[in-house]
Amino acid sequence: MPQTNILFVITKLELGGAQKQLLSIIRDLDKNKFTPFLFTARAGMLAAEASAFICNIKRSDYLERPIHPWKDLFSLVEIFRYIKANRISIVHTHSSKAGILGRLAAKFAGVRHIIHTVHGWSFNDCQFYPLRKIFIWLERGMAKFSSRIIVVCRADQEKGLKNSIGSAGKYSLIHYGINYEDFSAGNLRARQGLGVGPRAQVITNISCFKPQKAPLDFIKLAASLAKDFPEARFILVGDGQLRPRIEKAVSRMGLEKKVILVGWRRDIAQILAATDIFVLNSLWEGMPVCVLEAMLSSLPVVGTATGGIMEIVRDGKTGFLVSSRDIRQMREKTALLLKDPQLRQEFGRAGRDSLGDEFRTEKMVQRTQALYETLLV
Repeated sequence: MPQTNILFVITKLELGGAQKQLLSIIRDLDKNKFTPFLFTARAGMLAAEASAFICNIKRSDYLERPIHPWKDLFSLVEIFRYIKANRISIVHTHSSKAGILGRLAAKFAGVRHIIHTVHGWSFNDCQFYPLRKIFIWLERGMAKFSSRIIVVCRADQEKGLKNSIGSAGKYSLIHYGINYEDFSAGNLRARQGLGVGPRAQVITNISCFKPQKAPLDFIKLAASLAKDFPEARFILVGDGQLRPRIEKAVSRMGLEKKVILVGWRRDIAQILAATDIFVLNSLWEGMPVCVLEAMLSSLPVVGTATGGIMEIVRDGKTGFLVSSRDIRQMREKTALLLKDPQLRQEFGRAGRDSLGDEFRTEKMVQRTQALYETLLV
């Protein structure tokens, strides 16, 4: 098979699950068969890392997440020209904004093979209804241009089909890939850099500070547990638009010595090694990579019952599933784990074992490349 030029389009190389998965695919693709190109925004914490092993990168001054008609039009034209200039045979888009613009540009440029990966849909039940309907309508239109729609969890396929986005035959399930060897059971030395003592009980949340992830609910959880568990410490990894509100809530509730805001971090494996319980408060989800990483670190998970979380966390076996916004229920389940070290260990071991080899990076890359090769036949 001669080399095939493939263009990946993603809105921004920020430090998120979708971005890390995309870079893993590009890094491990068979370069004897495929020449990767990448189109993305100029900014992004992973931009420097991408430049170290991707030769063909186009950084746009116009591509950004918020809707901006003129910038979006300029981005569309840029992608179209980049496809034409580099004789692209496959366009593979990631994230909602890039998925729309990238697929449109590919269709206009006459690309035969157009693939989109859904990292959680652009619409959700918490949106203003007319806006939600617009996003569903856009996804339906883009599905008509797509050769395949990759989903990372069954919940996203069911949600897509429920909303008449494509046909069942267009969907392919390819789970996220994690480097298992990076994650192991906790150790006390990992706590030193976080300023956490050896006797502390550590509850960690990893989130972008945006409404979807409900990080303020994590602060409310911390407040509800702090009095009964004086040794508990709450680590919140991430950053974003809600940070000022989070800082004010921490101060208002007197949690300055209990809640540790560490910002975005590259040493997630070490932070999880310092953790006793992992918590995720999301209102909606696709497949959160942080939950997979926590389970690989042999941690019990207390998460909201939404999206792909329900496919990997077995309630009462590897953690607990609770309703979104239900702080009382989340407190009850987290407190149960704080009181019972043996239960934490049992859940943690069962969680790691339950993943088997299904979520290894090698499998994700192999399945993605096999899909490319199938389309090219």
